[in-house]
Amino acid sequence: MHHLATALQQSLCWRVTAPIRWVGTPINRTRQKVALVRRSIAMRGGVGKTASQAVNILRNEGVQGLQARISNAERLLNVPAAAAQAALLQPGEDPYHGWLRLYDPTDKAAMAALGQKIEDLGITTTFSVVMPVYNPPLDYLRQAIESVQAQVYPHWEICIADDASPNAAVRELLTELAAQDPRIKLVFREKNGHISAATNSALEIATGDYIALMDNDDLLPPHALAYMALAAHQHPQAGLIYSDEDKVTEDNVRQAPYFKCQFNYELFLSQNMISHFGVYRRSVLEEIGGFRVGYEGAQDWDLALRVIEKVGPENIVHVPRVLYHWRIFPGSTALALEEKDYALKAQIESITSHLQRIGKPDTQVYPAPGIPGLLRIKHRLPDPLPLVSIVIPTRDRVELLSMCVNSILEKTAYPNYQIVVVDNGSTDEKALAYLDSIAKDERVKVIRADIPFNYSALNNLGVAQTDGEYLVLMNNDIEITQTDWLEEMLAFACQPDIGCVGAQLWYPNNTLQHGGVVLGIGGVASHAHKGIPRGNFGYFGRASAHQMFSAVTAACLMIRKSTYQAVDGFDETLKVAYNDVDFCLKVRAQGLRNLYNPFASFIHHESASRGSDQEGSNQQRLAAEAAIMKQRWGALIADDPAYSPNLTLLGDDFSMAWPSRVAALDVSVSPVAS
Repeated sequence: MHHLATALQQSLCWRVTAPIRWVGTPINRTRQKVALVRRSIAMRGGVGKTASQAVNILRNEGVQGLQARISNAERLLNVPAAAAQAALLQPGEDPYHGWLRLYDPTDKAAMAALGQKIEDLGITTTFSVVMPVYNPPLDYLRQAIESVQAQVYPHWEICIADDASPNAAVRELLTELAAQDPRIKLVFREKNGHISAATNSALEIATGDYIALMDNDDLLPPHALAYMALAAHQHPQAGLIYSDEDKVTEDNVRQAPYFKCQFNYELFLSQNMISHFGVYRRSVLEEIGGFRVGYEGAQDWDLALRVIEKVGPENIVHVPRVLYHWRIFPGSTALALEEKDYALKAQIESITSHLQRIGKPDTQVYPAPGIPGLLRIKHRLPDPLPLVSIVIPTRDRVELLSMCVNSILEKTAYPNYQIVVVDNGSTDEKALAYLDSIAKDERVKVIRADIPFNYSALNNLGVAQTDGEYLVLMNNDIEITQTDWLEEMLAFACQPDIGCVGAQLWYPNNTLQHGGVVLGIGGVASHAHKGIPRGNFGYFGRASAHQMFSAVTAACLMIRKSTYQAVDGFDETLKVAYNDVDFCLKVRAQGLRNLYNPFASFIHHESASRGSDQEGSNQQRLAAEAAIMKQRWGALIADDPAYSPNLTLLGDDFSMAWPSRVAALDVSVSPVAS
C-alpha cells in the first residue's frame, strides 16, 4: 500500500493536478468541518444545548479546554481517508462505513458462512441477554430487541426487567413482543429501583451459560453472539469476554469505533475499557451477588472489577470486533459524560473499593486533571523513601547536559536521589569544565567511558556504578519541568507487578514525542500518538491515561535495579536503536507489566546529540538492529497486546488499519469434543 501511494504521488497526473488539489483541499476541509459541527450540534440536542455546554466548558476549563474538546470530537466523529485507502472506497462513501464493508461484512453470505462455522464446530453455549428497561423511546426499545432476534447464533434468550416505567406503552410493547417470541422473558418491577436493582431482577430469570449486558436503546450487530460463542469455545475458562464498540446515531448511522487492546489493567482503572459488549460467566455473577445497588452510573465498571478479582486477568478475553452499537442521543452517556455528572462519584467509589479489596487502601483515586472522562490513581510511596539513581550518558554538548542536570537539581522535590553521568569521551573544554563542576556536588557522580558510542554499553556501565534501589535511565536532552516527577514515576515503579515506567515526553514545539511504544508500527516499533498537540487527549484518551504498553522509551525510564540486573541489562549488540524496546520486552517476559505514566511529563530535545538513523552507515546499522528484533520478538511485533489489530501499522495516529489484521473467520478453532 505504501508503494502504491508513492507511485501515485510521483505520477505525471498527480503533478499536473497539484494546483487543483491545492485549491480543493481547504474547500474539502471546510466542508468536513461544517459537516462535523452539524453532526455534533444535532447529537447534543440542538444549538441552544450545545452553546450551553460550550459555556460551561469555557467557565470550568477555559479556552484551551474547549479547544481540546473540539479536537477530540474531530477524532471521534470524523475518520479521514488517507490516500492509500481512498482507492478502496466507493464514491462518497464514509471511510468507516467502507472499512466495515470490506473487513467486517454482515451481508447474507458472510452471516451464512459464520453460522455454518458455528454449526460445524458444534458450539451450543447459551447466552442470556440481560436488559434493564426504564421508559425508553419505544422505537429504540423495539429496535434493541429486534437486533437480538436477528442474531446468527441461535442459542440465546433475552431477559428484560421493566423498572416501573411510567409510560404504560412500554409494558404493552414488551408484552406484545414476548407473546410472539418465547425466548423473550419478562419481569415487571412494582417499584422503581434504578438500573442496578433492575438488572439484578433480570439476572434472576436468566439461565444461560453467559450473561450479555445490553442497554434498552442500543443495538447488537447480527454476528455479536456468534463471535462471543466462538471466543467462549476457544477460551473455555473465560470469566469475562468483551468486544470493540461504536456509536449509532438516532437515525442508525454508525460512527466513532473504539478499537480496543487486550485487557489493560491500569488503563481499566482510568476508563471502563470493557464497557460494551461485555459478556460474563453466569456462575461468577451469581457468586459475587450481581450488581451492587448504590453504584448507579458506574454499575458495569464496578461489576467488572469484582469479576476480575474473582477470575483473574488471565481469564479475560478480548474479541477485536465491533459487536455493540452504543446509541447516541441527547442525555445519553454515550454522547457526553458531563450530562451524567452523578456517575463520577460512583466511578471513583468503584475503583477505590476495588483497591481496598486487593490490599491497597492508601491508593488515591481522583479525576485526571483537565482530562474529561478519565480517572487516575496514585499509589502510596515506600517508607522510607528509597534512593533513586539517575543514569545519564553524554558526550560534549554541554548546553544539553547542563539543561538536563540543572533542571533535575533545581526542580526535583524528591529528597533521596543521585545522578550518575556517564561521559562518553567528551573533548569540548566547556563540557569538561561543566563535568568537573557538577562532580563536586555530593548528589552527582561522573564516570568516564572512552569507548565507541554504544547506548546499551553506556547504560550498563552507569548502572554498575549506582547505589540506588531504583534506577532512572535518562537521555542528556531531557528537560525536567515538574517538581514531583520522581514521586510520580516511583509510585508505579514500586508496585511488585510493574517493571519499566515511562514518562510522557514532549518536543519543544509542544507536540507529543512519546506516549508509549507500539510494536509493529514501521516494522518494529514506534511511539504512540507521536506529533499530536498539547490538549489533544489521543485516541479515546489513550495519550492521557496511565496504562500498560509492551515497551516505553528509555529516554526517561524508571525500574528497580534488581529487575535491571535480573534481565542482564541492555543488550550491547543493539548499539543505538531498539535497545530500550528489547530491554522492556525482556522485563515483560519476567511477568511484569511496563507502564506509561502521562502524569510524569517532560520536554525531550530528541536525538539532538547524535545524527540521523536514515543516513549512510547508520541506515545499515538500523536495518541490522531491526532484523535482530524481528528474529527475537517476531510474534509480539506482529500482534502487540496493547494495540488493536484494527489499527494501522503505517503511522502513529491510531487510525484504522487498511486492511484489518483480524482474520475473517478463525479457521484454527477446533470442534467441540464429542
